[in-house]
Amino acid sequence: MQDIAKKIVSRIHGHGKGWCFTPKDFADLGSPESVRIKLFRLTKEQVIRRLAKGLYDYPEEHEQLGVLSASPDAVAEALARHDRIRVQPTGAYAANLLGLSEQVPAKVVYLTEGRARRVKLGNREIRLKQTTSQHMATAGRISGTVIQALRYIGKDRLTAEHVRMLRRKLNAADKKCLKADLIHAPAWIHKWLRQISEEQ
Repeated sequence: MQDIAKKIVSRIHGHGKGWCFTPKDFADLGSPESVRIKLFRLTKEQVIRRLAKGLYDYPEEHEQLGVLSASPDAVAEALARHDRIRVQPTGAYAANLLGLSEQVPAKVVYLTEGRARRVKLGNREIRLKQTTSQHMATAGRISGTVIQALRYIGKDRLTAEHVRMLRRKLNAADKKCLKADLIHAPAWIHKWLRQISEEQ
């Protein structure tokens, strides 16, 4: 048991502050019960934080702000590993990630081909919304986030300024990815992706 405990702590430290995880991330180290006991003890010792049932993080701390909230992406990645699914940022959060919106949504939504889930973290809710495999074709790639952000902004509100912002933000490899994944985007987005991926 002591050996398992050391390996669990070593793995947590190895991933560093801000890592979110579930007991399944330690399934190779020991029985579910031994992992559960160690995570319970680490929570009591305030080494890790229990975010929700079966979900933990190794919290980051800031000199002035204290213990920081868990990153939505880290939480979503932990849930994705647990359920062996893919996730894709969407809506206002996708736009915020790309700098197209200053709005930090209270409800962060990810698309997934897995089951729908909701995790409440203080004033913020992280939601996995079930969708079709077609909408997950670009999951995990920058093109997926761009497509979802443009869908959120909408065809009537997209402007040349959005194009300029994305052209500045994305590197050559990102733009190449946009070109390759254009076929997965709605038809009305094609012209915008072409403009964003043009060489300057």
